[in-house]
Amino acid sequence: MSNRLTQIATRTGDDGSTGLGDGTRVPKDHLRVQAMGDVDELNSGLGVLLAEPLPADVRELLVVVQHELFNLGGELSIPGFTLLKTDAVLRLDEALAHYNEQLPRLKEFILPAGTRSAALAHVSRTVARRAERAVVALAAAEAVNDAPRQYLNRLSDLLFVLARVLNRANLDGLGGDDVYWKSERLARDAG
Repeated sequence: MSNRLTQIATRTGDDGSTGLGDGTRVPKDHLRVQAMGDVDELNSGLGVLLAEPLPADVRELLVVVQHELFNLGGELSIPGFTLLKTDAVLRLDEALAHYNEQLPRLKEFILPAGTRSAALAHVSRTVARRAERAVVALAAAEAVNDAPRQYLNRLSDLLFVLARVLNRANLDGLGGDDVYWKSERLARDAG
């Protein structure tokens, strides 16, 4: 990955193709490019979340995640290359255990809502799931390392947990609890 961007508008993609990190050109709708784009969108979503008031430890974790997602995108851009290490997946496992133990057990489904920061974490969670599906689709067609898929899977779980943490952080005066789904069937059965 020694190439650095020196010119943004190259016009080489006007024909519907794009260059990968190894210099090969593929169509812009190639599975690899779709996976790279979903990871980029996820990283951008985390950038928006980082513009919100956040607990310092959550902010620090998300900054590390952004760097790791950049590595993941770099790995996807160069077929056969490894940038994302398994210790990044382990770091997410540790964070997931740490934040999850602070939360009450869920007894019902929650909506992707609450504080603005929690809602943004939920949006990023859904993009992480899409990116994971894109990596799975790519891996069905080409060789892809396990770490990117595992990382995206753990990250989506972590973002769900962090959304719950952020709903309780009350940094914007709106914190409190999760927003619970009100099932019509459950309400009928209880009444």
